[in-house]
Amino acid sequence: MKRISALAVSASTLALLLATPAFAQTADEAASVGDIVVTAQRRSESIRDVPFAVTAMNIETLEAVNAGGADILALAGRVPSLQVESSNGRYAPRFYIRGYGNVDFDFTASQPVSVVMDDVVLESVYLKGFPLFDIKQMEVLRGPQGTLFGRNTPAGVVKVDTVKPGTEFEGFGKIAAGNYGSIRAETGVTLPLTETVSLRLAGLLNHRDDWVNNAYDADFANPNGDELGNFEDRAIRGHLAWTPNERLSVLGTLQFRDYAGTGTLNRANALTKGSNELNDNYDRETVYYDGGRNNFQKQDTQSQSLQVAYDFGTMTLTGVVGSYQGESMGNGDIDGGVSGAAVAGQPYRTPFAVESGTNNSDLVQNTFELRLASNGDNRLNWQVGAFMFNDRFNLVSNTYNGTGNLTPTKQTDIVQKSESWSVFGQANYQLTEALKLTGGLRYTEDERTYNGTITIGAPGTGQIDVADEQVSWDVSALYEVNPSWNLFARIAHGYRGPSIQGRNLPVLTTADSETAMSYEAGFKARLWDGRARLNATAYFYEVDDMQFTAIGGIDNSNRLLNAKKGEGKGIEIDGDVYLGAGFTVAGGFAWNKTEIKDKDLLVAICGNHLCTITDPIQNVNGTDRAAINGNPFPNAPEYSGNFTLSYVRSIGNDQELFAATDWVMQKDTNLFLYESKEFQFGTQFEGGLRAGWRDLSRGLEAAAYVRNITDEDNIIGAIDFNNLTVFVNEPRMYGIEVSKRF
Repeated sequence: MKRISALAVSASTLALLLATPAFAQTADEAASVGDIVVTAQRRSESIRDVPFAVTAMNIETLEAVNAGGADILALAGRVPSLQVESSNGRYAPRFYIRGYGNVDFDFTASQPVSVVMDDVVLESVYLKGFPLFDIKQMEVLRGPQGTLFGRNTPAGVVKVDTVKPGTEFEGFGKIAAGNYGSIRAETGVTLPLTETVSLRLAGLLNHRDDWVNNAYDADFANPNGDELGNFEDRAIRGHLAWTPNERLSVLGTLQFRDYAGTGTLNRANALTKGSNELNDNYDRETVYYDGGRNNFQKQDTQSQSLQVAYDFGTMTLTGVVGSYQGESMGNGDIDGGVSGAAVAGQPYRTPFAVESGTNNSDLVQNTFELRLASNGDNRLNWQVGAFMFNDRFNLVSNTYNGTGNLTPTKQTDIVQKSESWSVFGQANYQLTEALKLTGGLRYTEDERTYNGTITIGAPGTGQIDVADEQVSWDVSALYEVNPSWNLFARIAHGYRGPSIQGRNLPVLTTADSETAMSYEAGFKARLWDGRARLNATAYFYEVDDMQFTAIGGIDNSNRLLNAKKGEGKGIEIDGDVYLGAGFTVAGGFAWNKTEIKDKDLLVAICGNHLCTITDPIQNVNGTDRAAINGNPFPNAPEYSGNFTLSYVRSIGNDQELFAATDWVMQKDTNLFLYESKEFQFGTQFEGGLRAGWRDLSRGLEAAAYVRNITDEDNIIGAIDFNNLTVFVNEPRMYGIEVSKRF
């Protein structure tokens, strides 16, 4: 309770500091920013009535970012405390909330942030990269969400809801074209088929040409031009809704995705020892690869789901069945250069070659959920349910000689299966007219099995299974100071199930379940006669047996480990305000301080001491290891922020001009478990601009856009096992976009 009290004082002080308006407006200029309705607690309610930190992402900003061909990684920083990154291309993103995530690149890895799309969990990073199109709303739910959303949510949930069929014919079409041969076309249309049946069809084509040259001109490269950087992502979704009466509703969904493109572009020797700045070896449009076959990636994904809801009057019974299937393959020059001894004038040389990839991966995931919830806004509201989950992942991974030979030197065939079931319940009670209390409880059983065999190379096998059972819970209070101000406080307990990592057979590692206890308090307010909205939260969390993945070191390993504890604390602010004269400002800020707490924990360091380690070093059996007690979590920016300034000016006849600029910033990020001068970064930022004209009566819009407007070269990840290899953000993208709504 001392922690909750301290957090409440921090949040209240922050409220007082921010509650005084910094400008004056006339009554003629006043305009409401509107209210936001979310489904963070599996029922529709005002965001101010949710007793924990949740942010609804601005869909207009999301669409502006997407115009340049961005993928889901562009969500990083768009919401306070949200980080998204990948070392495995566009189809395997990793999410972090409040600095809490997992850097493991493997498809079989578990993550503490869950992605839920249309009430179906996307468990694997393989699925979390499904492209975003025809989106109705995105919500970021921070802190443990184990009661309603289950295991593997101790950091939070990214909840995505797509547009569903309505009762009227409507739709849109949009196409953007830009540099590097970029084309993004998106459409969605609702077709009422009968009085009770309606169809929503939506599709996406996202394309970019090659724009990076492999100047080494290996046998697989094009000696006359660019051969890397391309992608083509095609996806389609169909929702069929049937509402035969006021009580019964049925929604069936089919989705398909076909993706092919270039994976992450690793760039060898782009840093100089002792510095975290890109050196003269780096050229955004040039790489030197002797392996990897142009770092190709391919992925096909399909999904089917069925949601049935029946309204009994005082309560509603909802059932959701979902299934995803997918297969993928890919390859990469991981060292990012050409193997061989250093040669004058050839800065792309690396000590040894590393080329690896996925020969084939095959995923099947099934989920089943049944919920019974009270209806209406009663003094007592409740919901109970049961959930079942299973998946099977067959992963065939290859290691090659690194110089283009198509025959693997090692092949590992892995089958990993996971099963989980749980029962849960949540209730809230209006204790007084101003005070509402909420509590929830969930019991879960988890089991994961692994079978692996080395089919090419030195023989080896591995079999292991892990299992656990846990109880997740949360209690919270929401106090309405007045119709415009709500205060909240929450204590929540969540967990991530036990994990297995066997990609590097014969090395096979496991990690026990981690459990997280979180405390947060804050306020949610509408200010200045409804012209502004402001939310702020102060939080503290502690993770026992925290799971980490130690990647890299001299042997390019990938090992699981448990730290005794991990801690995080911070402050988050987000909001928006109408300034008058057509101007609106929106943005957010987060301070996230994380710390590993384990005096005995040692990890491998960069290969051959090519980086400058700042941690204490201990020699264990002839190998140097770094003591990481007190270090921040990897890929956890301490500071992050986002800012959007929008302007709209009417020019008559239902026509208007508009412009918007949006910016994101991250500061003080450490990439690995250990600390070094090379792999810690200060301030990085990126901005965009979109401006154009629209005719509201005809639903027409035309705009020009620029992404990464200052063409920043931001390092977003690194490979540390044999040279100072990094990968960077996307280049400046610009073009035009036209759309029609009907």
